[in-house]
Amino acid sequence: MAFVYKADPARGAEWAKHFALAMPEMPFHVWPDVGNPLDVRFLAAWQPPEDLMGLFPNLEVLFSIGAGIDQFDLGAIPEHVPVVRMIEPGIRGAMSEYVTMAVLALHRDLPTYLDQQRREIWQEIRVIPASRRRVGILGLGELAQASLERLKAFGFPLSGWSRSRRSLDGVQCYAGHDELEAFLAVADILVCLLPLTNETTNFLNADLFSKLPSGASLVHVGRGPQLDHQALLDALDTGQLSGAFVDVTAPEPLPESHRFWSHPKIAITPHVASMTQPETAVSVVVENLRRCDAGERIVGIVDRQRGY
Repeated sequence: MAFVYKADPARGAEWAKHFALAMPEMPFHVWPDVGNPLDVRFLAAWQPPEDLMGLFPNLEVLFSIGAGIDQFDLGAIPEHVPVVRMIEPGIRGAMSEYVTMAVLALHRDLPTYLDQQRREIWQEIRVIPASRRRVGILGLGELAQASLERLKAFGFPLSGWSRSRRSLDGVQCYAGHDELEAFLAVADILVCLLPLTNETTNFLNADLFSKLPSGASLVHVGRGPQLDHQALLDALDTGQLSGAFVDVTAPEPLPESHRFWSHPKIAITPHVASMTQPETAVSVVVENLRRCDAGERIVGIVDRQRGY
């Protein structure tokens, strides 16, 4: 029985060190070293190898090293092999930091001031109290909930939207298609933390932007294919939106000539809002392995019907 890690080899070396301390009885390999493929029961990967089951016929669990699993072809993974997304404190902490940073930057007009600095313009913008700046998050999973907790301290009126009904202390929750428009109407700063599914592809489009308050702004930390690039550019150029932080795009990286690079109202980061931390990730994976051994339910199993 063995465990294989297939992603960045430098981080794999860190995984190996922490894994040896936490579960020394389990042989651990970093791709392309897989030991005896017949012994491999567990695989942690960003992208699984081609012919997954042909290579590892005895695979029991596939772990994603990230919070999302849209990079997996679920149709190529047998139903009897659970797919587990990464739920670990490092991802939650980093995402809540990034969302807080971006929301505060948009709230205090940082993109505009940076553009004014480049053009040598000294012009103040009236400060709006946080109590009058409404922040709404699309998606109410663990990362969104961690972000909302961080934002509470600043006094923003907070709301959230999800496909199914949620109830969160201090957050006005909306659910389902019928309540989406009402949610958008009260989001001065919209944060996208939706998982990528067929339903959320191209979700951030012209129609959605038109339903936001005039002058609203966007923080996109979901997945690249959810954003219609031209719709965002049009909304910014007409003033329907006033600014955007974009951490995920399709494709990644953006082409050299893409307008996002030079647009004065867009701040781009290279898919760095959150990163799996090896030490805490290994702790979570080891706990799940012990659950497997005890016949208990694994934490983070993907619902294949929903796609997350």
